[in-house]
Amino acid sequence: MAISTRPIALITGASSGIGAELAREAAKDGHDLVLVARRREPMQALAAELHAAGTEITVISTDLGKPGGAAELMKLVDERGIVIDTLINNAGLGDTGRFDEEAPEKISSMLQVNIVALTELTRLALPKMVARGRGRIMLVSSTAAFQPGPRMAVYYATKSYVLSFGRAIGYELRRTGVTVTTLCPGPTTSEFVKVANMEGVALFDGPVPVMSAAEVARQGYAALKAGRPQIVTGLLNGIIAMSTRFTPTAVLLMITGHLNKRSGH
Repeated sequence: MAISTRPIALITGASSGIGAELAREAAKDGHDLVLVARRREPMQALAAELHAAGTEITVISTDLGKPGGAAELMKLVDERGIVIDTLINNAGLGDTGRFDEEAPEKISSMLQVNIVALTELTRLALPKMVARGRGRIMLVSSTAAFQPGPRMAVYYATKSYVLSFGRAIGYELRRTGVTVTTLCPGPTTSEFVKVANMEGVALFDGPVPVMSAAEVARQGYAALKAGRPQIVTGLLNGIIAMSTRFTPTAVLLMITGHLNKRSGH
């Protein structure tokens, strides 16, 4: 990356979907970027697009699903002398199915990416931000964070962790100049649906509008820039998330179990 006085945003899961759109928002807002994901080719295409508009890009292909992936990534960043002003923890994995029938390696990968790597990256980036007295962190959770999720039990639980973690450290950091924003999208058009084996799931066929990744990123980035602790994208998603506080758990389990069920099953 060329020497630049522009702030730098590191975005994980930047090869497609919400991550790629958040990269576009950060570039539009005057940031240079570090794009991180397993697949290099889509990131290179995105880098070419954004570089043409004057954004300097570093592309790092790495697997945050393997133990030590976060430390390895930050070591590369430090070796290149890159100072992270904004960290966007967007990488995430999902899966559907009854817990006892899911592949153990898929469960391990979800825990590693959604919880371990996110937590470790945040811990590695924060001290330098606090020392400078400024910085922004985004943690991408989900409306799944607000209730248990039969047929996606591990995924929902990981997103609950992200929301709880984000709220807590945001409070801890409130006088440091560093803000933590947790983004909670509802159903979104992205490759996540295919990767999480969610094609044909009722959630994407129900009453809740499926938002575009671009709109989720636009709302999320605006909240990040404003230093808001949390944002649920979409008015109806926000109402549904709030309603979980007053809905009996048995009812939530029944509704969510139905929404995570494939049509015809």
